[in-house]
Amino acid sequence: MTGIREHPPPTAAPAAPATEATRPGRVVGPDGIRGLAALFVVLNHIFERAWPGYPGDHAPFWAAWMIYGRFAVVMFIALSGFSLGLGPARSGWRFKSITTYAHRRAWRILPPYWAALGFSLVMTWFVLAQPGWAVPNGKSVVVYGLLVQDVFSVGSPNRAFWSIAIEAQLYVLLPLLLLLVRRVSARAMVGLVAAIVVTIGLLGPHVPLMNSALVKFTPDLAVLFAVGLLSAAIVTAGERTRSRPWAGYALAATVPVIALMVVKGSTWSNLNLFWLDLAWAPALGCFLAAIATSRPRPVIRFLDGRLPRSLGACSYSLYLTHMPIVIAVSYGLVLGRVAAGTPAFFVLAAILLPVTVCFARLFAAVFEIPFQRHRGWIALRQAMSARLRKLRRTEPAVVAGRSRGASRASGPRSQADGQCRPVRPRLVADRAQPASRPGPPVPPGPGDSATRSGSC
Repeated sequence: MTGIREHPPPTAAPAAPATEATRPGRVVGPDGIRGLAALFVVLNHIFERAWPGYPGDHAPFWAAWMIYGRFAVVMFIALSGFSLGLGPARSGWRFKSITTYAHRRAWRILPPYWAALGFSLVMTWFVLAQPGWAVPNGKSVVVYGLLVQDVFSVGSPNRAFWSIAIEAQLYVLLPLLLLLVRRVSARAMVGLVAAIVVTIGLLGPHVPLMNSALVKFTPDLAVLFAVGLLSAAIVTAGERTRSRPWAGYALAATVPVIALMVVKGSTWSNLNLFWLDLAWAPALGCFLAAIATSRPRPVIRFLDGRLPRSLGACSYSLYLTHMPIVIAVSYGLVLGRVAAGTPAFFVLAAILLPVTVCFARLFAAVFEIPFQRHRGWIALRQAMSARLRKLRRTEPAVVAGRSRGASRASGPRSQADGQCRPVRPRLVADRAQPASRPGPPVPPGPGDSATRSGSC
């Protein structure tokens, strides 16, 4: 995801991780893809501040690939359609309940988003706003809070947030896409969406209304979403379809796109993202089909590794919160003090990569993961109450345990040298052996406190 509304056309946020099937047959890999794509977004925003001048590329050859943060966008959007389509694909392309679907999407997306909105406002108002951009006001809070920022132009607290509105609109579109799949077919659904979007793209330069739609709503991402939904059909396909070399198809479809970008250069590519997004659609569709069939194995093992999955668990939080941190560190700490270009990039990367990821993990632990584990306010309140009760029960036990440990550690002290030494047990009178009949001493009983204590 490249700079959000920093340069037209804008990029999109990673789709918030959709709930995947947890029963046997769960698709392995999407979490790892999300995590790596989110990390690429952070790198892209670091790149743009170390080597400004977008859409042109002023970086050395080893870093030039990082200007194409848009690739992460199309991957996130396609993956969103794929993940949300897995359940319906296994259920005849139907939701069990539209109401349940809407509640789960809102429950999954909105709490972290609203928390990140508050964080972004605080960072912008009280820490640092990026120079040259309008500072958000009260109208911005209302517009962004209602997720209509792609409709109204206001000062942005976090330019990554426009894509959350696009994501919400795609969620609204999903039931209609499923209806088309049931009534016609998945391929026909993708063909219809692509035909509408291509028509808008062709007429946009000549029709002001369609041109406005191109800029504000980024309709090309709807094609990526539909392609991801089509790829989800692989989970119920026959063995003949599943055994096809989908990874090879994906590679074959990727080569022409990369060749086009190399030949045309970064400026042309970044100014024609609408058509470039559509060009990526076949490659991403085949790639997701390959992932769903667990091929190629080395790629699946890598994506299911600890680091990619760990990043994937907080990828939504990383996207929501990284931008204000990048701005604060870049413009408030590094730029102007470190030479632009390669030195600035490495300094920013060394600071921002660990800081943004660690902050995202903490943010997700509070505002994201609890809403994934508990599917409603009642369940969430019960879980929080149980956690508080458990903490109240354990705290006295810990304090008492420390007190007992301290009393055992301390002992009677000798008045001569100030050190505690155990006092030799004295036999209680009524248990002492008679002098006329010597024998082994009787050990003191539990009530003979005089034999178990001493004094300094």
